[in-house]
Amino acid sequence: MIRICSTEDVPKGTAISADVDGTPIALVHGEDGNFYAAYDECSHASVALSEGEVDGCTLECWLHGSRFDLRTGAPSGLPATEPVPVYPVEVRDGDIYLSLTPSNGVTR
Repeated sequence: MIRICSTEDVPKGTAISADVDGTPIALVHGEDGNFYAAYDECSHASVALSEGEVDGCTLECWLHGSRFDLRTGAPSGLPATEPVPVYPVEVRDGDIYLSLTPSNGVTR
């Protein structure tokens, strides 16, 4: 597991971008209070998902409106049809850690 940042760096309902060993990550503090990590690029268009809106446990791409489930990486609407990689996240002592091995088996 790689330390990314403090939990205080990601307010609830927001996403930030992080470069983790050359992999772009969208780190999200979901409205359910949990932290999630997804590959920071929409599977439909090459834009940063971290710039999109958080809605519950989904992250919406700002360009065309596709939403991705942060638990599975699956898109919930067009135009995206392919899932994005999602990564295991752990919170320890107020810090956020993640593994770069996708939990949903999707690779980029």
